[in-house]
Amino acid sequence: MKLSRKKKINVFLCIVSALFFTSVFYRSVHAQAYAQNKYFSSLQTRLIQDGFNQAKIKNLYNSPGIDFDTNGVSLYFVHRESKLNYDQFLEPDQIQKAKNYMAGNQNAFISTEKAYGVDRYVITAIILVETRLGTYVGKRSVLNTLSTMAALSDPNNRAMLWQEVASSTRLSKSEFEAKAQQKSSWAYQELKAFLKYCIKENINPIVIKGSYAGAMGICQFMPSNILTLARDGNGDGKIDLFNHADAIRSVASYLNNSGWYSGITPQKAFKVVYTYNHSKYYVRTVLKIAELLRG
Repeated sequence: MKLSRKKKINVFLCIVSALFFTSVFYRSVHAQAYAQNKYFSSLQTRLIQDGFNQAKIKNLYNSPGIDFDTNGVSLYFVHRESKLNYDQFLEPDQIQKAKNYMAGNQNAFISTEKAYGVDRYVITAIILVETRLGTYVGKRSVLNTLSTMAALSDPNNRAMLWQEVASSTRLSKSEFEAKAQQKSSWAYQELKAFLKYCIKENINPIVIKGSYAGAMGICQFMPSNILTLARDGNGDGKIDLFNHADAIRSVASYLNNSGWYSGITPQKAFKVVYTYNHSKYYVRTVLKIAELLRG
């Protein structure tokens, strides 16, 4: 069967289009692999030296979706005029949602209060402010966030990031260097804790999303706190901070470990909640929400 001139042209265009997108795809994959090897090479070496399985680390950092998260990490160094609005959580509709949350998780709160002496009102207030009662837990890859920050121990990576943020930060080059190295040291410890948690709970680290700081779950725990203070709230033998019962019990465990007890005074309560988030504005909001919930 002979094709018309028009059909021949259409077939030719389809072939050219397919070849073009195939080329783009392979260039994208190659570029991503190059980025992984370039930016995370020394990080992988450190992790392996610290006892992580070499083959698993290599496979992990060669997986699709692993990327050097320049945009996310830049938030640590770029001055932002916007201010968090915690007062929004004092609105009547938010308080009602918090009351509904307590009613819907009544059994978890009862067992948690008995175990830790932390009342449901302050736990709910924290979960409300942290993630809107678990409805917004963050969209960034925790693995990419912590890996990118940890990889700033490499001077080449710091130089690359400085080029990205130099025009939009108030930091001098020396101040940036000092902050980047300090954050890198902190993030490396959190990354190791994160990988240990994922191994322990048999979780794929690639799929976990969190904040731009690497906090995760309904209660926004950093990985180091998960290893030491997170608790199983539903009795399934696992710790999953995207599960409400586990998150509720973990918040109570954290506060109890920081000095909370049944009948705590307002002054001491302020100091304990401050350990959860070092912001007086945050603490005042959490305690005000708890007061409204009690009332």
